Amino acid sequence: MSNQNKLLNELMEVRARTVALCEPLELEDFVPQPIVDVSPPKWHLAHTTWFFEQFLLCPHDPTYQVFHPDYSYLFNSYYNNAGDRVLRPNRGLMSRPPVRDVLAYRQHVDQALTQFLGDTDLSSQIIETVILGINHEQQHQELLIYDIKYILGNQPTFPVYNDAFSFSKVERAEEFIHVQGGEYSVGSDGSKFCFDNECSRHQVLLRPFEISANLVSNGEYLEFIQEGGYADFNLWHSEGWDFIQSEKINSPLYWFNQNGKWFNYTLSGYHELDLKLPVQHISFFEAFAYASWKGMRLPTEFEWEVAADHLDWGQLWEWTYSAYHPYPGFEKAPGALGEYNGKFMVNQMVLRGASIATPYGHSRKTYRNFFNPSSRWLFSGLRLVR
Repeated sequence: MSNQNKLLNELMEVRARTVALCEPLELEDFVPQPIVDVSPPKWHLAHTTWFFEQFLLCPHDPTYQVFHPDYSYLFNSYYNNAGDRVLRPNRGLMSRPPVRDVLAYRQHVDQALTQFLGDTDLSSQIIETVILGINHEQQHQELLIYDIKYILGNQPTFPVYNDAFSFSKVERAEEFIHVQGGEYSVGSDGSKFCFDNECSRHQVLLRPFEISANLVSNGEYLEFIQEGGYADFNLWHSEGWDFIQSEKINSPLYWFNQNGKWFNYTLSGYHELDLKLPVQHISFFEAFAYASWKGMRLPTEFEWEVAADHLDWGQLWEWTYSAYHPYPGFEKAPGALGEYNGKFMVNQMVLRGASIATPYGHSRKTYRNFFNPSSRWLFSGLRLVR
């Protein structure tokens, strides 16, 4: 099989998986947007299709016919260079186009991609755009799982999605791994696909540290709650304290206390809290406060990357105590694709690792995820450093 056919097959497999992730949903589940962070599943299906239409087919395939002239406006996300768009908080207001039209849109673009990529002598620019599009869609597959869980987790009956996303229990006693101080290389060297925010590879100087071999468990975090962690302002950043006070937060997202017993909602339904599973759906503010309560701290993103080969990571994205900013030598690409990462390098904190919702083959230890420190709907957890 030629490299071109392999690339096309990989693309079509990724495209099919996005649709498959929506199969457990009812038609009514495709439209709600309970909070601004959550995008409707219908929007994800359309936006990941618009990406290939906008950045691959329209500029490179002279025979391509746009599916619908309104879709560029409806399903652009944040690319100012690509034109006007529906504001993010209004995505859930769009009952039209219906889901059937969005699925027809995907089929139209998939057929055009198959013909174009199968019949065209691909330039390096086209290949790079296809690979970026594959990784972009994989990012949205993970976001889709977050958003589906939030949509279903805010239903009165807590419906089941499926049981395909399960966590391993934290079985071992508290254990720390010692890492020697010194100069280390971090970041990607660009020899394999990476996002621009992972470059360039550079040297950092680290002091000796010890990092937990395990993620913090539900049981450990419950002790923090029971000993008044959410009531002690001394443990919190000022902004974090204001956040939990204004939002009336006193436990991780999807935790519920019923008659003194703790339960939580998972994609497999509503269950009694398993104390041995890793705590998840916590903000950076909560991760920081817990670490402070333990008399420890969160790792920096560079400490995490240097220690990664000795860690069992990949269940949850792990909050670090590193602000999201450019590496030395970072260059923002021209045009719309240059908006992918660079313009978000302010007021964000870095998470490292991956989660059970991360598609296979999409994770690597140099990956720099980033979210606002108040974000809780993502699959986030923490480990400690001392």
